[in-house]
Amino acid sequence: MAAKTVSIKAKEKNKAALSSVIAAIGLTAFKIVIGVLTGSLGILAEAAHSALDLVAALMTLFAVRIADKPADHDHTYGHGKVENLSALFETLLLLATCIWIIYEAVKRLLNPSAFTVEVTYWSFIVMIVSIIIDISRSRVLLKTAKKYKSQALEADAIHFSTDVWSSSVVIVGLTALMISRIVPKLSFLEHADAVAALVVAAIVVWVSIRLGFSTIKALIDSAPKGSRDEIVRIVEAVPGVKNVHNIRIRTSGAYLFIDIHILVDGKKSLNDVHCITDKIEQDVHVELPEADITVHPEPND
Repeated sequence: MAAKTVSIKAKEKNKAALSSVIAAIGLTAFKIVIGVLTGSLGILAEAAHSALDLVAALMTLFAVRIADKPADHDHTYGHGKVENLSALFETLLLLATCIWIIYEAVKRLLNPSAFTVEVTYWSFIVMIVSIIIDISRSRVLLKTAKKYKSQALEADAIHFSTDVWSSSVVIVGLTALMISRIVPKLSFLEHADAVAALVVAAIVVWVSIRLGFSTIKALIDSAPKGSRDEIVRIVEAVPGVKNVHNIRIRTSGAYLFIDIHILVDGKKSLNDVHCITDKIEQDVHVELPEADITVHPEPND
């Protein structure tokens, strides 16, 4: 039953990651074609952004496939850390994207006349299609990430949700550009896309920093907040446990590894003690189903 559950989990995670890769390929090609035909730097920039998304999506697909491999002699805790590494890599990509957005925005604010853009219906169509696809795939990725506590898929979902903002900025910029050309008195609207891009960059930086801290905590084996108190509460409620101590908790991808020491009556039989440890494992699994628990019983003399 456990193997079947793992198989279903791996299939769903792979399906979500693969759909993201396919979407990234399609969007990149679509934006390049329209960007070249219209001469829109904004759309070409979005094409470059989508190419970066493709790299991130491929990295996530690779990570979830590796992370779900069972433990072996060289990786006794499994391969879950690959997901954490992938999430950190994607965080760095998000920050790199922000630096690029800020650079482009400042350049356009300082020299708006250097950019000549032909605004057509296709300019809006490609960006609207991009937004629809990004909303759809970010929801699928986030739903799967929450279901299986996948940091790699969560990072991918956050990445593509920020793409919705950046694509919206391009639409705002194109619309403002059209208005500025129709109404000369509103020529200042030529700067609207650059200003909006700076706002989006600030939002993405904030999201990236939060995600980065989360992945770093997982990589340095920080225990999830409140997990120790929760484990103590569960274990101390088990009949026969005199004390619980030496609790060690580490995460690896979606998995939680827990080592605990308990004090029990030294006069109990080995079978009775084994029943106590089984009860502890069952009760902890109710609250933390992805936990791998090792219980070390000690006699209470």
